[in-house]
Amino acid sequence: MTLATRISAAAFGLALTATSAFAEDCAAVTVEDQFDLEADQIVALYECLEETLIEGYGREGDEIGANYRSWAPTSTRAAIQGAHGNRILNTFANDIAAEQYLKYEEEGFTMPVGSILAKESITVSIKKKKARPGPLLMMTKMEAGSIPETNDWLYTGVQPNGKTMKVKQSFCHDCHAPYEDSDFLAYPMEEVRLGQDQ
Repeated sequence: MTLATRISAAAFGLALTATSAFAEDCAAVTVEDQFDLEADQIVALYECLEETLIEGYGREGDEIGANYRSWAPTSTRAAIQGAHGNRILNTFANDIAAEQYLKYEEEGFTMPVGSILAKESITVSIKKKKARPGPLLMMTKMEAGSIPETNDWLYTGVQPNGKTMKVKQSFCHDCHAPYEDSDFLAYPMEEVRLGQDQ
């Protein structure tokens, strides 16, 4: 190996190290509570981990994990909603779900069969002062009467490494129970909701 080749290889190694260090640093969290994160900090954490989320969810060939990013976004940015373990969340709706979901109606409707919502999540660890990819959480509206105990919603998930999550239906649905009037759907916070004409 020539001296030039060794220098080039060393420089490449340093570049990789710097990239890894940046990836680590950009996911650092300095606040004492997740809800102390400002909008620009949430955006920065999301941008830091966005490509990791997309690549990870699709890694094992899950159909939704590989395709949800072509669906309609439901908010202007990721946000902490207060549910799902106080994670940073960003939701996408498939073509069947988007028209109704983006109305953000509070009552008097049932989502059409085949509606799917996919929610990216980022886990914020205050103890470790770090944000890291969380699971892709999904809910699919099934045929009427097919799963009466969940009002025909099927809850599923994909781990950040692309592997299928084991999901207890009652656990998920119990959290959605307060939203019975809106077909058990919650929405992004009002400040980040998309307009109906977008």
